[in-house]
Amino acid sequence: MSRSPHVAIVHDWLYGGGAERVVYELHKLYPDAPIYTSYCSDEWRKKLGGKVVTGFLQRWPFSRLRKFLPVLRMWWFSRLDFSGYDLVISSSGNGEAFGIKTPEGAVHINYCHTPTHFYWRHYELYLKRPGFGVFDPLARLGLRLLIGPLRRWDWRAAQRADYIIANSTHIQRDIKKYYGRDSVVIHPPVDIARFAVPEPDKREGFVVAGRQVPQKRFDLAVAACTKLGLPLKVLGKGPEHARLVAMAGPTVSFLEHVTDSDMPRLLASSQAFIFPAEDDFGIMPVEAMAVGAPVIAFKAGGALDYVQENKTGIFFTEQTADSLARALQAFNPKIFDRDDSRRAAQAFSPEVFQKSIKSFVQSALRKT
Repeated sequence: MSRSPHVAIVHDWLYGGGAERVVYELHKLYPDAPIYTSYCSDEWRKKLGGKVVTGFLQRWPFSRLRKFLPVLRMWWFSRLDFSGYDLVISSSGNGEAFGIKTPEGAVHINYCHTPTHFYWRHYELYLKRPGFGVFDPLARLGLRLLIGPLRRWDWRAAQRADYIIANSTHIQRDIKKYYGRDSVVIHPPVDIARFAVPEPDKREGFVVAGRQVPQKRFDLAVAACTKLGLPLKVLGKGPEHARLVAMAGPTVSFLEHVTDSDMPRLLASSQAFIFPAEDDFGIMPVEAMAVGAPVIAFKAGGALDYVQENKTGIFFTEQTADSLARALQAFNPKIFDRDDSRRAAQAFSPEVFQKSIKSFVQSALRKT
């Protein structure tokens, strides 16, 4: 295009997590672009320079019930008016932002964090443990009753974007499997600079961190370290917290409230970061690599894009506590050069993300 494109950004909701970091970097690339979302916290509204546009769901009185309202979110996103925009970038994962309709002549690029978990890959897991506490029975009932029409809507919505970007090769395969669409991989941005901390005097024990929900499988790390009597720090909180505490032995400790300034130090002081999930990508393991910590990961999902066997970490091959325990017993911290992990993490910096997105967008616009 001979002029700067008129850009809009769309995201499912904005209140914390790796997906929001993608929106933040898109905002830095296109600072004048409005950001349409179903709900935004005050913190993220400030971070995004007051560019956030919300609708009636922002004023919904019961915040925890917002996640039970996919039909209302579908309705709101599908009725947004993007007349006059040349480029619309939607960022979606477990939400409905990619269901927008763009006018003829506008280019719609979708950044897909994952095909909706509870419709597709993790449907059975969500039925067992939805992760909504006292609202679990309501979540199970709603999912069973609505799964058919929700899947059909989700598939149709996934056909609307002109181009799809996947956040990992794992998600690229899922996009093809569930949506029948081709995509390119651009990994999400990781704030590598925040983890440039001095080498600690001593590294000991293991660490696992993040939101404690069933699909993260923190229970495997707790069970394996309890069985072997190995020191483990569990950082964070979530619906699984009480269950994890109940199953933990004396070598396992829990730190629920970890500040942004404390996290790099805690990761750096560990022998290795345990990553037992089959995750879409996994921001935390790359952050651990940025401080020089190797990663002990389940051999699946996004970890395959950054864990290099015996260089930046090791794998365990079955998603069981026994398989992880065998990997922990085999782990030898002396074989790892921590600078290898730090160098590998640089490939996921915000600067690399912005450069890749900018190049992709320019190529897409040239084709119009």
